[in-house]
Amino acid sequence: MSTSIKLLAMAGLLAGLAACAQPQEETFVVVEPEPISVEPTYTGKLK
Repeated sequence: MSTSIKLLAMAGLLAGLAACAQPQEETFVVVEPEPISVEPTYTGKLK
């Protein structure tokens, strides 16, 4: 009985340490989306 209590205490301690551990910082990469089509430029002439 005492060994099972010790195992449960150790499991609880390990779970507590894992919960309090500092999480690793995630790296986010932001990629600028390219335009789907090129917008027409104003030339001053009507076609």
